[in-house]
Amino acid sequence: MTITPFRQFVLKVHSRCNLACDYCYVYQMNDQSWRQQPHRMSLTTMHQVVERIAEHAETHRLLSLSLILHGGEPLLAGTGFITVLIQRLRETVPAQVNVSMQTNGTLLTEECLEVLAGLDVKIGVSLDGDAGASDRHRRFASGEGSHRHVERALRLLSEERFRGTFAGLLCTIDLNSPPLPTYEALLEHAPPAVDFLLPHGTWLQPPPGRGRGASGTPYADWLLAIFDRWYDEAETWVRMFGEITQAVLGGTPAVEGLGLRPSTVVVVETDGSIKQLDSLAAAHAGAADLDLQVSTNAFDAALSHPLTRLRQGGVDSLPTVCRECAVLRVCGGGLFTHRYDHEGGFLNPSVYCPDLLHLITSISSRVSADLGRTVQ
Repeated sequence: MTITPFRQFVLKVHSRCNLACDYCYVYQMNDQSWRQQPHRMSLTTMHQVVERIAEHAETHRLLSLSLILHGGEPLLAGTGFITVLIQRLRETVPAQVNVSMQTNGTLLTEECLEVLAGLDVKIGVSLDGDAGASDRHRRFASGEGSHRHVERALRLLSEERFRGTFAGLLCTIDLNSPPLPTYEALLEHAPPAVDFLLPHGTWLQPPPGRGRGASGTPYADWLLAIFDRWYDEAETWVRMFGEITQAVLGGTPAVEGLGLRPSTVVVVETDGSIKQLDSLAAAHAGAADLDLQVSTNAFDAALSHPLTRLRQGGVDSLPTVCRECAVLRVCGGGLFTHRYDHEGGFLNPSVYCPDLLHLITSISSRVSADLGRTVQ
């Protein structure tokens, strides 16, 4: 099996969050190891991470790579720490370093945005729709909703001077929120892109409306209501729809959770531990652990780990039912995390299998009808 080097480095620069979202896979699901993590990555660990990324880029002759600042809430690390980290990376890594951040938006201020814009950091903001939809789940520990704070940040991001830093919005699907009003609430902020996230879950801890014995395709139905509007009007780029549309036309999906392209994501926690996808916290305690540290291990050690090989295994890492599926090339078995069960581990179909099948075949039918031919 060919080993594919890492190209997306998720740095957990701060392990805590100022929100207490009830669906959070970091804090609310099976793996509670965040409790033992330092709150902020130390300067020593930060410098070790930079050296390891530089080493990986040089070893594999990477021309470019992506650094994703994550948490917890990454802005809790402070703009001073973030500035030192990014400057050091760009001075040390022998490749183009593209930096982005996923934030809940509550700590974005004018001063903060000036720093991030100066560092050319692209900012993704989490928002689940209008105030009712967002405040149902995305609340402070006090119970106060976060929507009005995020709206303030998005007004700043929409200003001409900061517009170039705005990467888009990330919306976790809630079946209790009507799809079109949710989409329209997101569009009010004129996002350059929208990502819809299927709530993280497994066969052991299924998301709402899914799991054994569940009928119908509620997530596909929710998404397809928006797809028809998006396909006709294209007010913004919806990543899931765009990737599926390109894939049914013969392209290769470029996002984790679709297609058969090997995963190139690796995570570093605040204590310097190197881990697999952080969403594996939804599977079981320790699911993402590799027993590796940036202080003593190169990222190549993570590449050779059996779990990485499984994540990069393509068709070989999928059960027979997936290999025989008509939409295999587009679906790729879904997100690795969503396949977990006691039986077979990750060698299972996604807990979202019926939804993915219905979503992909429906989009394929719409595109085929539009082109007047069958899309393979």
